[in-house]
Amino acid sequence: MVNKDRLFYGSCFALITTAFSFSIRAGILAQLGTQYNFTAEQLGTINSMWFLGFPISMIVGGLIYNTVGGKTIMQFALFAHAVGILLTIFSGGSYTTLLISTLLIGLANGCTEAACNPMIADSYEGNKMSAMLNKFHMWFPGGIVIGALISKFMTEANLGWEAQIWVIMIPTIIYAYLFWGQAFPKPKNAAAASISENFKAMLSPLFLFMFACMALTAISEFGPQQWVGLILSKSGADPMLLLAITTGTMAVARYFAGPVIHKIDQTGVLLASAILATIGLFLLSKVTGGTAYAAAFVYACGIAYFWPNMVGFVAEKIPASGALGMSVIGGVGMFSSSIFQPIIGKWIDNARTEAAAQNLTGDALELAAGQSTLSTMVTFPAILIVAFVILYFWVKKK
Repeated sequence: MVNKDRLFYGSCFALITTAFSFSIRAGILAQLGTQYNFTAEQLGTINSMWFLGFPISMIVGGLIYNTVGGKTIMQFALFAHAVGILLTIFSGGSYTTLLISTLLIGLANGCTEAACNPMIADSYEGNKMSAMLNKFHMWFPGGIVIGALISKFMTEANLGWEAQIWVIMIPTIIYAYLFWGQAFPKPKNAAAASISENFKAMLSPLFLFMFACMALTAISEFGPQQWVGLILSKSGADPMLLLAITTGTMAVARYFAGPVIHKIDQTGVLLASAILATIGLFLLSKVTGGTAYAAAFVYACGIAYFWPNMVGFVAEKIPASGALGMSVIGGVGMFSSSIFQPIIGKWIDNARTEAAAQNLTGDALELAAGQSTLSTMVTFPAILIVAFVILYFWVKKK
């Protein structure tokens, strides 16, 4: 007997674990850099392990989902989460150990997506399926809000970064309990259960187009958020509050996604999202002080629907791609983010050098470097505006 509610709640807590590993790590980047003299590029490389592990396990999980089942994949997720968290805490600041532990956490996070996305898609039908996928993915930004506030308060209380990492273990234990002994639903689409049919569907022009778009939607979302603590540390706005506002807005938007999708369809939602994300990120690269909070709200409204509706689009419009198709789409998003993490770190280092050459120092130097980096990042969602205009008319024509 499949207990859909318990499986769904277990999925949500697993995604909260993923979110905590994202936001709390973002909150401790400055501490790690100061305590162990890591450069921004080194911190970016550590970050990249989180994003690299994600697509590896997502794609492998998608390939074996129909064979081993979602339950086995989530058992590995639990193992990798627990070991990765403990290795991080007891790393002693070892660069190599932090790389390995962050990779393990990334692998666990990817398993969560690989198992839970198809499980939810197989549990619900039509618009209900899209709505539930959005509600599931609500807990990534929702968990980031909680994690960001926890990190902020613990940092202000002078609690070490190790204590903050321990917090990630709490939702890990909860999802382990909720999944314990539960059966996962069978694939509802016969073609989706065939790997050969999955690959055939994934070679279609529409899937390949979405594959390329996913790389840009993911970095538009994860690039600015992961580096907010360093990029906007001297903007006059609190970086972790900016992260909390961004992700809190995303969580609310995803919770109420059902009526929005029903009204303008997924393609209309994706186009509107690209426009808002471009405007919001541009504003963040220009404004300072309290105005940055308003810019963060606009940016959040843009990126809120990217991830769940890219996955939902594939599940609904290319159903024969199955669990593998959803995993590959998510995987390319995280792989793109992995590639760009050290690149963004290098952009920051270069921007600092350029600002120093202009005789800027202290807070003025950090602000100029951060805004310059954000200006470069605006390119990602701007390209998506063109791509989603094409998608909108392509799908409408068909």
